[in-house]
Amino acid sequence: MATPAPRLDLCSVLAESKRILNAHSRHFLALSVLFLLPLSFSLVVYPTLLHLLTHHTPNNSRVFLSSYLFHFHAHHHQQQAVFSNILLSLLFSLFVFVFSLFAVGSITYSVFHGFYGRPVKLISAIKSIFNSFLPLLVTVVLSQAIISLTCIAFGLLLFLLMRVVELLGLEAEYSSPYFMTFFGVVLLVWVVMLVYLQVNWTLACVVVVVESSWGFESLRRSASLIKGMRGVALSLLLFFGFFAGIVMWTSAVWAVGSDGASEGWKSWEFVVQIVMASILLMVVLLYTAAASTVLYMYCKAIHGELALDC
Repeated sequence: MATPAPRLDLCSVLAESKRILNAHSRHFLALSVLFLLPLSFSLVVYPTLLHLLTHHTPNNSRVFLSSYLFHFHAHHHQQQAVFSNILLSLLFSLFVFVFSLFAVGSITYSVFHGFYGRPVKLISAIKSIFNSFLPLLVTVVLSQAIISLTCIAFGLLLFLLMRVVELLGLEAEYSSPYFMTFFGVVLLVWVVMLVYLQVNWTLACVVVVVESSWGFESLRRSASLIKGMRGVALSLLLFFGFFAGIVMWTSAVWAVGSDGASEGWKSWEFVVQIVMASILLMVVLLYTAAASTVLYMYCKAIHGELALDC
């Protein structure tokens, strides 16, 4: 009697990811410290820095300056604060984007070779970044552009429907339960479409690193491979998204706390919280990248392509 094929689910993907990471623990620790720790630390600290810039006000200006000079200084400080917030947000986004591509490229390359039991070397993983950075950049920008266009299309559709109602002479009550129900249905359809796209493109970055295809081809390839495993991909998305969201939400709560934004950095408890949150988020990001690569291998297996790589 033939042996039944093993069931491929969330637990099997996590177990295989853990096996590969444990088998090369020092290698992945080095990659995490190089790329994931700065990324996770910046994600954790950013709400605190933003809160500091937003709520920083001069304390001694009222004593040493006249009322006119104080208001002029306050207005000037407010303009500087807005500029600082915009500049910080741009630098933060650029930093997160670049280090995310570094981390995805190196970790995916290492997990792919670790899956086959091949030796993984730090130098080779870092070299792989130079080969995959631009293709990953193009692919991610393209996917985000498609998602942005989808959001704009739904916004325009909702606006046009509201205009049609007004042109027909119907009085629209935006606070009525009918309008709220309609808006809720449109919002639900929009969210489902975004989740569907995200699930279909779960393997896009892995395809870029492993198969050296990029752009629309990598998105198409991901959508083709993920057939039959969309439930597992959705489970991974929700699983890691939940834990990452908890860490980020906790960091935001610390940032707006009474001591988090002003005197918090002088408190060792606050510093320990930041460090622990950064490490936890680093582990979540590491397992996210590893699990995506393992899911890619399983998807190739169910499509009969895995034997071709052996």
